[in-house]
Amino acid sequence: MDNFTFFSPTKFVFGKETEKEAGNLVKEFGGSRVLIHYGGGSAVRSGLIDRVKYSLDRSGIFHIELGGVKPNPRSGLVYEGIRLCRENDIDFILAVGGGSAIDSSKAIAAGALYDGDFWDFYSGKPITRALSVGTVLTIAAAGSEGSGDSVITKEEGMYKRGTGSEALRPKFSILNPELTTTLPAFQTACGITDIMAHLYERYLTNTRDVEVTDRLIEALLITMKNEGPKVIKDPSDYQARANIMWAGTMAHTNSCGVGRSQDWNSHNIEHELSALYDCAHGAGLAVTMPAVFKYELHHDKERFEQVARRVWGVDSAEEGIEAFRSFLISIGMPSNLEELGGSVEDIPELVKNLCYGDGRTGTITGFVTLDEEDCKRIYQMMV
Repeated sequence: MDNFTFFSPTKFVFGKETEKEAGNLVKEFGGSRVLIHYGGGSAVRSGLIDRVKYSLDRSGIFHIELGGVKPNPRSGLVYEGIRLCRENDIDFILAVGGGSAIDSSKAIAAGALYDGDFWDFYSGKPITRALSVGTVLTIAAAGSEGSGDSVITKEEGMYKRGTGSEALRPKFSILNPELTTTLPAFQTACGITDIMAHLYERYLTNTRDVEVTDRLIEALLITMKNEGPKVIKDPSDYQARANIMWAGTMAHTNSCGVGRSQDWNSHNIEHELSALYDCAHGAGLAVTMPAVFKYELHHDKERFEQVARRVWGVDSAEEGIEAFRSFLISIGMPSNLEELGGSVEDIPELVKNLCYGDGRTGTITGFVTLDEEDCKRIYQMMV
């Protein structure tokens, strides 16, 4: 196990009707002027935004709204949010939604206190300060409610890139599993896939003797394997929703990733799919991960065999990958590039953007270092 420092200061408030505590929590963490940042109309139609606003009003907190966050959140709305924060002296951003709303909020939080272009942070510049962020989570998936990470798509060039900083960790996150019960089955399945991806990306490590975190990851993967089909069958199953929601948070606070190298090749490769096709991130990961795992298998077959035995109950690495792939298909995820809206003709563009776009120099590095030819072969395996 490698040396590590683990710092996870987010206050998690979990359970039914906890969104009613938003105002008290903003005040607890020093907020007085709030930007409520959210996605589409569902948060409005369901009455969630009104409940959040009422809670803020009751605590005497000024607030304005900025809706319209899309899946694979765009840079244009981030610039609009930064403008609103500066014009209204905003000191706290409250994200209401899933990972897209939270990631966009984090980008606004960093950009509002920076004289340059916020995209500098998504091109490698460290983030040292940001406005405070809180979340009201409506989708168990990205884990952004407990992490310092954010992913944004730059509309000029359609580059999807990430950044991370302790300054971006939410001050608090409200997790009410009831808010996820009305999600369509496909969106729920995408969330399950993303959670499992966060676990696999940490499991694929070149660090030895990490049994504690191996076992934590395996337990969470087994939880997703068991609870996932329950919510696909019965969307109103509160207890299964609750287990999945907390597993999603645990998967991405990095409590499972400390003291070990991590992969993230699958995420980097998938980002080009959702940038080009605007497909759901989880759906893209469902197609990407089996291909990446098969390609990386030679690097450390014993690691794949271990997860195959402990999680999927099969003996070989190949059987483990296939069991995972079959599970994803069983909950409604796509299995190939065509189902995402892509084709083999797109592969040169995908590879170019992945390996050379926005300042990259030809390789991506994780469990295995992949060059242009490696990435081309992986995309070809998705056809």
